[in-house]
Amino acid sequence: MGRPRILILGGTGEARLLAGALAARDDCDVLLSLAGRTEIPAAQPVPVRIGGFGGAAALADFLKAGSYDLLIDATHPFAERISANAVFAAETTGTAAIALRRPEWQRLPGDRWREVESIPAAIAALGPSPRHVFLATGRQGAHHAEAAPQHFYLVRSVDPVEPPLALDHVDYVLDRGPFTLEGECALLQQHHIDVIIAKNSGGAATYAKIEAARRLGIEVMMVARAPASAVKTVDTVEAALAVIDHLVSPAMKRGV
Repeated sequence: MGRPRILILGGTGEARLLAGALAARDDCDVLLSLAGRTEIPAAQPVPVRIGGFGGAAALADFLKAGSYDLLIDATHPFAERISANAVFAAETTGTAAIALRRPEWQRLPGDRWREVESIPAAIAALGPSPRHVFLATGRQGAHHAEAAPQHFYLVRSVDPVEPPLALDHVDYVLDRGPFTLEGECALLQQHHIDVIIAKNSGGAATYAKIEAARRLGIEVMMVARAPASAVKTVDTVEAALAVIDHLVSPAMKRGV
């Protein structure tokens, strides 16, 4: 019997923690796949492959060629294409699969949220009058701001937005979370921000901007997540490990 083989589709802190927990157990072979959108990815505790697969069918071929027993989708909650590809690949190959998704942020007293379905919808909801917008959605999708050039935009991302936005009123901040409440309040006040566009990513690393908006009375255009994955979904690393203990059983191991 061979050791169970697990492919983790990562890029999140949860994926890194899960990979570390599995590496410490040393009872399975783990490969962590990163999309490669970040120029300098964080260090990882297991072997890593970088780059896309080339579509759902190619991911299925990768699973089959590598004789993987379990596929774990631990990508960003808004990485909708790779998540759909993961569902297809798992179903096509008969590979067991789970999704690890951190819980969504919940509206609290004092929050001024307007829920929208996409970044373009958020840009449209800003209205015609010029506003000071903190576009806190990363560089993916930042170009949608060009549809409403009357606003000032503060764009924060880990890597530079390339090409730069075709806007007259835009500033860029290159930074990686976690962020602090005090730092976020200072940033918002420095740039006279009156509205934030944010994805409902969940987690602690970037939640400080939501706290800062609550403290300062700033409106938040909250981009909602797509419907949940079609595979079994858990919201903590501990829950994922419990499912793995159940799935990665002698009956799943190759050669049985």
